[in-house]
Amino acid sequence: MSQQSYTPDEFDNPPAGPVGVHRGPRSVGARMAPYLVVLVVAALCGLVVWGVTAGFFGMDSTTPVASQTTSAVASSPTQTASATATAPASTSESASPSTSASQSPSTSATPSATASESSASPTASATSTVNKSSEILVINGVGKSGYAAQNVTKLKKAGYDNATPGNPKNKASLPDSSTVWYQNEADKATAEDVAKTLGIDNVVQLKSASSPIVAVLMK
Repeated sequence: MSQQSYTPDEFDNPPAGPVGVHRGPRSVGARMAPYLVVLVVAALCGLVVWGVTAGFFGMDSTTPVASQTTSAVASSPTQTASATATAPASTSESASPSTSASQSPSTSATPSATASESSASPTASATSTVNKSSEILVINGVGKSGYAAQNVTKLKKAGYDNATPGNPKNKASLPDSSTVWYQNEADKATAEDVAKTLGIDNVVQLKSASSPIVAVLMK
């Protein structure tokens, strides 16, 4: 049986190309389109995520700096205030020893003044008091016989019972003019009275004198 024995129908002349569920092969562009879309979407998402992440870290990195600056500025007045508070305290503390030190000498100066006054008192009393019982040595410096004894007699008449005559041991140590020597400051008043009694003008303190009072006759 040949094909011409059938009556031609619509299936004998099908349209060109696939029809219905039987599709023909797609083009390269059609097949790559989904991948391109996915890549574009992924790139956009990556950009969005990067932007958000970059902005987030940017804000974080800025915020600590600001907070650190703020805390540093805030702590600076505190430290300055504490330093200011400490400075007067240390000044006052250091001033205390100075004050006490400056007061201490003034306090210790009182005993010095008292000591000076007390030391001046014996001098004043010694100056105003003549001791008639003092030992007096009358030295004959001119070599005149009996000259020292004559002056001893004058002193005894004035009340000096302990006056004795004597001769010089070393004429080189004698003064140029008649002089009355006295050892201590307490004997000064007595020495002056002895000089007045004997008519002698010079009265000199000599701690190495052989007697509390020594009258040297040179004329």
